[in-house]
Amino acid sequence: MQYNKVEISGVNTNTLRIMTESEKHDLLIKAHAGDKKAREELIKGNLRLVLSVLQKFTGRSDSPDDLFQVGVIGLIKAIDNFDTSLDVRFSTYAVPMVMGEVKRYMRDFRPLRVSRSMRDLAYKAMQAKEKYIADHQKEPTVEEIAKLIGEKRTDVVTALESVTEPISLFEPVYSDAGDTLYIMDQVGDSYDDKSWLDELTVKEAISNLLPREKNILYLRFFKGKTQVEVAKEIGISQAQVSRLEKSALDRIKSQL
Repeated sequence: MQYNKVEISGVNTNTLRIMTESEKHDLLIKAHAGDKKAREELIKGNLRLVLSVLQKFTGRSDSPDDLFQVGVIGLIKAIDNFDTSLDVRFSTYAVPMVMGEVKRYMRDFRPLRVSRSMRDLAYKAMQAKEKYIADHQKEPTVEEIAKLIGEKRTDVVTALESVTEPISLFEPVYSDAGDTLYIMDQVGDSYDDKSWLDELTVKEAISNLLPREKNILYLRFFKGKTQVEVAKEIGISQAQVSRLEKSALDRIKSQL
């Protein structure tokens, strides 16, 4: 991965400036007050920080441009969520945010790589299947394929699944006069009734909470805010948020 190149994602890295901590602090305050120009200046002034984080991923096969753009998303999240009242350098907060965003991208969007030996076994099994069909005019079982090629059944199953393209649950399998049947309609769940009853129980437990407790759980688990952010929003201490959150969760658990 070449990070000494002049351009990455259309950005000339040779022209990127380095901001002082005081400049960052002033711009952060303006950005949090709604100043879009200050926010854009902060992003541009911290792109070198993104590049420095990406150097830890040297040697990966992912596109440098893609990783850079993902890193910038992490930077923007850091800018929007940084608490200027804390005695913490912005870079101390931003680096793990950028790194976390990149790692999340690499975990969630990297395609699965199938080994050469696994692919060879899969093709060997498919050839044996085709020959069996030609000879017997019917499809063989997995056990028969495994016996033909001298491999374990479990290995054959794994190999064939590894080269099979995933199918969307929304793939249509039948359609009649606009009434379409999808794959997900044919997928059963023996725990459907239990899940439905559990959901009703949880809703009932939450309805019995105090308004403040409901608000804290909403901000924490639906809005994804930290306890510090929740405390600042509703005007109480972080310790109080922690106690109310724990108390609410304990009451919900006791009713399940």
